[in-house]
Amino acid sequence: MPDVILPALDEEAAIEWVLQRMPAGFRPIVVDNGSTDRTAAIARNAGAMVVSESVRGFGSACFAGLTAATDDIVCFMDCDASLDPVALPLLVGYLERSEADLVIGARIAARGAWPVHARVANKVLAIDVRRRTGLRLTDIGPMRAVRRVPLLELDLRDRRSGWPLEMVLRARSARWRIRNVPVEYAERAGRSKVTGTFRGTMRAIDDMGRLLRDLDKV
Repeated sequence: MPDVILPALDEEAAIEWVLQRMPAGFRPIVVDNGSTDRTAAIARNAGAMVVSESVRGFGSACFAGLTAATDDIVCFMDCDASLDPVALPLLVGYLERSEADLVIGARIAARGAWPVHARVANKVLAIDVRRRTGLRLTDIGPMRAVRRVPLLELDLRDRRSGWPLEMVLRARSARWRIRNVPVEYAERAGRSKVTGTFRGTMRAIDDMGRLLRDLDKV
Protein backbone atom coordinates (compact mmCIF):
# COMPACT_ATOMS: atom_id res chain seq x y z
CA MET A 1 0.00 0.00 0.00
CA PRO A 2 1.94 3.11 -1.16
CA ASP A 3 2.01 5.98 1.33
CA VAL A 4 1.02 9.40 0.00
CA ILE A 5 2.62 12.32 1.85
CA LEU A 6 0.51 15.47 1.74
CA PRO A 7 2.14 18.61 3.20
CA ALA A 8 -0.68 20.86 4.36
CA LEU A 9 -0.95 24.40 5.68
CA ASP A 10 -4.49 25.80 5.99
CA GLU A 11 -5.96 23.58 3.29
CA GLU A 12 -9.48 23.05 4.68
CA ALA A 13 -10.96 24.20 1.37
CA ALA A 14 -9.27 21.41 -0.57
CA ILE A 15 -8.28 18.53 1.67
CA GLU A 16 -11.58 16.67 1.68
CA TRP A 17 -11.69 16.63 -2.13
CA VAL A 18 -8.09 15.40 -2.27
CA LEU A 19 -8.71 12.58 0.20
CA GLN A 20 -11.94 11.53 -1.52
CA ARG A 21 -9.99 11.16 -4.77
CA MET A 22 -7.27 9.00 -3.24
CA PRO A 23 -6.98 5.72 -5.20
CA ALA A 24 -7.82 2.47 -3.43
CA GLY A 25 -4.75 0.96 -1.78
CA PHE A 26 -2.98 4.30 -1.29
CA ARG A 27 -2.62 5.52 2.31
CA PRO A 28 -2.72 9.31 2.81
CA ILE A 29 -0.41 10.86 5.40
CA VAL A 30 -1.39 14.48 5.95
CA VAL A 31 1.41 16.55 7.49
CA ASP A 32 -0.11 19.54 9.25
CA ASN A 33 2.55 22.24 9.03
CA GLY A 34 1.00 24.67 11.52
CA SER A 35 -2.53 25.13 10.18
CA THR A 36 -4.86 27.51 11.99
CA ASP A 37 -7.99 26.18 10.28
CA ARG A 38 -9.73 22.76 10.31
CA THR A 39 -7.24 21.01 8.02
CA ALA A 40 -6.14 18.40 10.58
CA ALA A 41 -9.65 17.69 11.87
CA ILE A 42 -11.06 17.19 8.38
CA ALA A 43 -8.18 14.87 7.50
CA ARG A 44 -8.70 12.74 10.60
CA ASN A 45 -12.44 12.53 10.00
CA ALA A 46 -11.72 11.35 6.46
CA GLY A 47 -9.56 8.52 7.82
CA ALA A 48 -6.14 9.91 6.96
CA MET A 49 -3.11 9.58 9.18
CA VAL A 50 -2.24 13.05 10.49
CA VAL A 51 1.30 14.06 11.47
CA SER A 52 2.10 17.43 13.05
CA GLU A 53 5.25 19.32 12.05
CA SER A 54 5.75 22.63 13.85
CA VAL A 55 8.82 23.70 11.86
CA ARG A 56 7.49 25.58 8.87
CA GLY A 57 8.72 24.70 5.41
CA PHE A 58 7.78 22.42 2.53
CA GLY A 59 10.86 20.28 3.08
CA SER A 60 10.18 20.02 6.82
CA ALA A 61 6.66 18.75 6.14
CA CYS A 62 7.84 16.30 3.49
CA PHE A 63 10.56 14.91 5.74
CA ALA A 64 8.12 14.48 8.64
CA GLY A 65 5.80 12.53 6.36
CA LEU A 66 8.66 10.44 5.02
CA THR A 67 9.70 9.59 8.58
CA ALA A 68 6.14 8.48 9.38
CA ALA A 69 5.78 6.39 6.20
CA THR A 70 6.30 2.64 6.30
CA ASP A 71 5.58 1.35 2.79
CA ASP A 72 8.26 0.51 0.26
CA ILE A 73 6.87 3.17 -2.08
CA VAL A 74 6.10 6.74 -1.09
CA CYS A 75 4.38 9.44 -3.11
CA PHE A 76 4.37 13.19 -2.58
CA MET A 77 1.84 15.73 -3.80
CA ASP A 78 0.36 19.09 -2.89
CA CYS A 79 -2.82 19.10 -0.84
CA ASP A 80 -4.49 22.10 -2.50
CA ALA A 81 -6.59 20.32 -5.18
CA SER A 82 -4.30 21.50 -7.99
CA LEU A 83 -3.19 17.89 -8.54
CA ASP A 84 -5.53 14.91 -8.73
CA PRO A 85 -4.52 11.83 -6.74
CA VAL A 86 -6.03 9.57 -9.41
CA ALA A 87 -2.77 10.09 -11.35
CA LEU A 88 -0.67 8.44 -8.63
CA PRO A 89 -1.01 4.82 -9.89
CA LEU A 90 0.41 5.97 -13.23
CA LEU A 91 3.57 7.26 -11.53
CA VAL A 92 3.88 4.26 -9.22
CA GLY A 93 3.59 1.88 -12.17
CA TYR A 94 6.99 2.97 -13.49
CA LEU A 95 8.58 2.02 -10.15
CA GLU A 96 6.81 -1.30 -9.96
CA ARG A 97 7.91 -2.20 -13.49
CA SER A 98 11.48 -1.12 -12.65
CA GLU A 99 11.41 1.46 -15.45
CA ALA A 100 12.44 4.39 -13.23
CA ASP A 101 13.78 5.19 -9.76
CA LEU A 102 12.13 8.60 -9.39
CA VAL A 103 8.96 9.58 -11.25
CA ILE A 104 7.91 13.22 -11.33
CA GLY A 105 4.59 14.52 -12.58
CA ALA A 106 5.15 17.12 -15.32
CA ARG A 107 2.32 19.58 -14.83
CA ILE A 108 0.07 20.30 -17.81
CA ALA A 109 -1.63 23.45 -16.58
CA ALA A 110 -5.24 24.33 -17.24
CA ARG A 111 -6.00 27.94 -18.17
CA GLY A 112 -5.60 30.15 -15.10
CA ALA A 113 -3.97 27.42 -12.99
CA TRP A 114 -0.56 29.11 -12.86
CA PRO A 115 0.23 32.79 -12.29
CA VAL A 116 2.43 34.10 -15.08
CA HIS A 117 5.41 34.73 -12.78
CA ALA A 118 5.27 31.16 -11.46
CA ARG A 119 4.95 29.64 -14.94
CA VAL A 120 7.97 31.58 -16.19
CA ALA A 121 10.02 30.76 -13.10
CA ASN A 122 9.29 27.04 -13.44
CA LYS A 123 10.26 27.02 -17.11
CA VAL A 124 13.53 28.84 -16.41
CA LEU A 125 14.31 26.40 -13.59
CA ALA A 126 13.74 23.36 -15.82
CA ILE A 127 16.01 24.82 -18.50
CA ASP A 128 18.71 25.60 -15.92
CA VAL A 129 18.56 22.10 -14.44
CA ARG A 130 18.83 20.58 -17.91
CA ARG A 131 21.83 22.78 -18.76
CA ARG A 132 23.69 21.96 -15.55
CA THR A 133 22.85 18.27 -15.22
CA GLY A 134 21.88 16.95 -18.64
CA LEU A 135 18.56 15.73 -17.25
CA ARG A 136 15.81 16.18 -19.84
CA LEU A 137 13.07 17.24 -17.44
CA THR A 138 10.32 19.69 -18.29
CA ASP A 139 9.11 20.15 -14.71
CA ILE A 140 10.47 19.70 -11.17
CA GLY A 141 6.93 19.28 -9.86
CA PRO A 142 5.60 18.32 -6.42
CA MET A 143 3.81 15.12 -7.48
CA ARG A 144 6.28 12.25 -7.45
CA ALA A 145 6.78 8.60 -6.58
CA VAL A 146 9.93 6.98 -5.22
CA ARG A 147 11.03 4.06 -3.07
CA ARG A 148 11.25 5.04 0.60
CA VAL A 149 14.54 3.50 1.75
CA PRO A 150 16.65 4.72 -1.19
CA LEU A 151 15.14 8.19 -0.72
CA LEU A 152 16.12 8.21 2.95
CA GLU A 153 19.62 7.18 1.92
CA LEU A 154 19.90 10.32 -0.26
CA ASP A 155 19.99 12.25 3.03
CA LEU A 156 18.13 15.35 1.84
CA ARG A 157 18.96 18.39 3.95
CA ASP A 158 16.81 21.22 2.57
CA ARG A 159 13.73 21.93 4.69
CA ARG A 160 12.23 24.73 2.62
CA SER A 161 11.25 25.13 -1.01
CA GLY A 162 14.45 23.53 -2.27
CA TRP A 163 13.42 20.00 -1.18
CA PRO A 164 12.00 18.91 -4.60
CA LEU A 165 15.06 20.12 -6.49
CA GLU A 166 17.52 18.68 -3.98
CA MET A 167 15.84 15.30 -4.41
CA VAL A 168 16.41 15.50 -8.17
CA LEU A 169 20.04 16.63 -7.87
CA ARG A 170 20.97 13.97 -5.33
CA ALA A 171 19.13 11.31 -7.32
CA ARG A 172 21.06 12.33 -10.40
CA SER A 173 24.36 12.08 -8.47
CA ALA A 174 23.31 8.59 -7.37
CA ARG A 175 22.71 7.70 -11.04
CA TRP A 176 19.00 7.14 -10.59
CA ARG A 177 16.70 6.88 -13.59
CA ILE A 178 14.49 9.98 -13.38
CA ARG A 179 11.37 10.30 -15.48
CA ASN A 180 8.72 12.96 -16.13
CA VAL A 181 5.13 11.82 -16.65
CA PRO A 182 2.44 14.33 -17.75
CA VAL A 183 -0.24 15.07 -15.14
CA GLU A 184 -3.10 17.55 -15.19
CA TYR A 185 -2.67 20.70 -13.12
CA ALA A 186 -5.71 22.77 -12.12
CA GLU A 187 -6.26 26.03 -10.29
CA ARG A 188 -5.70 25.42 -6.60
CA ALA A 189 -8.32 25.91 -3.90
CA GLY A 190 -7.43 28.88 -1.71
CA ARG A 191 -4.31 31.03 -1.93
CA SER A 192 -0.91 29.52 -2.56
CA LYS A 193 1.77 30.15 0.07
CA VAL A 194 4.51 30.02 -2.56
CA THR A 195 3.59 30.45 -6.24
CA GLY A 196 0.46 32.47 -5.49
CA THR A 197 2.58 35.50 -4.57
CA PHE A 198 5.56 37.11 -6.23
CA ARG A 199 7.39 37.15 -2.89
CA GLY A 200 6.76 33.44 -2.32
CA THR A 201 7.95 32.60 -5.82
CA MET A 202 11.14 34.60 -5.33
CA ARG A 203 11.80 32.82 -2.04
CA ALA A 204 11.45 29.46 -3.79
CA ILE A 205 13.75 30.61 -6.58
CA ASP A 206 16.33 31.67 -4.01
CA ASP A 207 16.18 28.27 -2.27
CA MET A 208 16.57 26.40 -5.54
CA GLY A 209 19.20 28.78 -6.88
CA ARG A 210 21.32 28.11 -3.82
CA LEU A 211 21.23 24.38 -4.54
CA LEU A 212 22.26 24.93 -8.16
CA ARG A 213 25.11 27.22 -7.11
CA ASP A 214 26.31 24.56 -4.69
CA LEU A 215 26.24 22.09 -7.58
CA ASP A 216 28.64 24.30 -9.51
CA LYS A 217 31.12 24.08 -6.62
CA VAL A 218 31.29 20.29 -6.74
